[in-house]
Amino acid sequence: MTSRRRICVVINNRANYGRIKSALTAIQRHPRLELQIIAGSSTLLDRFGESRLVIERDGFKIDASYYSIIEGENPTTMAKSTGLGIMELATLLDRMRPDVVLTIADRFETMATAVAASYMNIAVAHTQGGEITGSIDESVRHAVTKLAHIHFPATELAAEYVRRMGERPDSVHWVGCPSIDLIAELDPAFPPEIFKSYGGGVGAPIDPTKPFLLVLQHPVTTEYGRGLEQIQQTLEAVERVGMQAIWLWPNVDAGSDDISKGLRIHREKKPDSLIRFYKNFAVEDYNRLIANAACQVGNSSSALREGAFLGVPAVNIGTRQGGREHGQNVVHTGCDANEIEAAIRLQLKHGRYPRSPLFGNGDAGRKIADILATAELIIQKRLAYGLPD
Repeated sequence: MTSRRRICVVINNRANYGRIKSALTAIQRHPRLELQIIAGSSTLLDRFGESRLVIERDGFKIDASYYSIIEGENPTTMAKSTGLGIMELATLLDRMRPDVVLTIADRFETMATAVAASYMNIAVAHTQGGEITGSIDESVRHAVTKLAHIHFPATELAAEYVRRMGERPDSVHWVGCPSIDLIAELDPAFPPEIFKSYGGGVGAPIDPTKPFLLVLQHPVTTEYGRGLEQIQQTLEAVERVGMQAIWLWPNVDAGSDDISKGLRIHREKKPDSLIRFYKNFAVEDYNRLIANAACQVGNSSSALREGAFLGVPAVNIGTRQGGREHGQNVVHTGCDANEIEAAIRLQLKHGRYPRSPLFGNGDAGRKIADILATAELIIQKRLAYGLPD
């Protein structure tokens, strides 16, 4: 009997997990695959919600974990954390001996995963390649594409861009985004007790029977040093709108401290604010928040991906998602409070948009598992331009 192919998935933050959960389930159930999970980076840290606990509660076994985040959240510590991630992951991969390492999207941890695995002659599979955005993510995403051997782009255009980068056409599989799988099967019912979990949050109580904004704004690493001013503008705009808001803490990228500082200052100076702050939600609960939000605000890609599939009005702030494909549901603004407020009010007046299948129809996880079970593992990379068929 042929041994099962070992697929090691490296999960480094809450967004990583939401973007790959359906594939984890499909890999775990596949008769020809064996799932391995490594948890690292902010999945292990309490101040970012310690999402490894969510992964385990969902029934997945974490086979190994590693710490790599150096305090500071600035460009220097981000670079050092990438290097530390390479070192730690090389040790773990040497011990676990996977056949394929599956890495997600475009963060510095994704770069560390791809570098470690490719130098160890382990086939690298990569999701969300070929997309266009702002920040350092744009560079990381395309660099990982050049290190990866199997590509799972989320949109048809992204797949075309990956092929134009010189990747072998037979290694590029347009499958959609696994995050849409969870949305497609989501029960959007919104139980009030959702807010009693996750430590209860901090700030104003949320009345789930009334409209609310869902806000998540991350730092833009290529605009390091401007995060405090940017988040203050968003806070001012949200306050002016006067609607209760659920606000999630930012990720661990360079500039996160500035964003967090702005949120703490606001929380202390505005005790009568209608905002409630949370570190993290389980993937399904976060998706329920999106599904029930009157408007999604900030610069998270979830507004452009899950939000598009659900038709939720969204205001995308700044350059972090600049150039990314999106549905009709998104209005783009700069970082000025007046502009943000006007966009939120416009979206609230508009209401729901038509559902968009741009990022998939709900079967990406199954497709990824099937391809991982059968794909030829060719680790020698070569530009495909002009090669014979």
